[in-house]
Amino acid sequence: MTSVQMNVDGETHSDEVEPRLLLVHYLREFLGKTGTNVGCDTSNCGACTVHLDGRSVKSCTVLAVQADGGDIDTIEGLAEFSSNGDEEAGWHPLQRAFHTEHGLQCGYCTPGMIMAAKDLLSENPDPTEDEVRHGLEGNLCRCTGYVNIVKAVRTAAAEMRGDKVDTEVGA
Repeated sequence: MTSVQMNVDGETHSDEVEPRLLLVHYLREFLGKTGTNVGCDTSNCGACTVHLDGRSVKSCTVLAVQADGGDIDTIEGLAEFSSNGDEEAGWHPLQRAFHTEHGLQCGYCTPGMIMAAKDLLSENPDPTEDEVRHGLEGNLCRCTGYVNIVKAVRTAAAEMRGDKVDTEVGA
């Protein structure tokens, strides 16, 4: 067993783990962060995308021991829920846009898509449709045609910038 300590969604966690334990399994099994999905275990789908030290990573390709000392942000850490029970009021703009723009169907890929999109928008706050599509490469959705996902990312980008943008995709 190996000791690990990391800051996950603003809270410090210390545990003893098997050296071969993947970060995705540490997050889900040790910390209960089940919003981080296990999709393929081969890094092809991106359903397990989280942020490690500010950058998106596929947590099925990172060992928990490699994240030792790191700062991890998961989908659960994005929202700040209000005490009045209005969950939507605390949603991150990306979560809200995926909801309002119907950027999901089954929702399995959505946490990874949102985390990858957040990384994209931190580098490019005003992406074009092509830049969004390129930025989300490596995150697969088996249900949608990506049109509403792209629209959701561009809508969130506009909200985060504080302005309006034409979110028509494919026009």
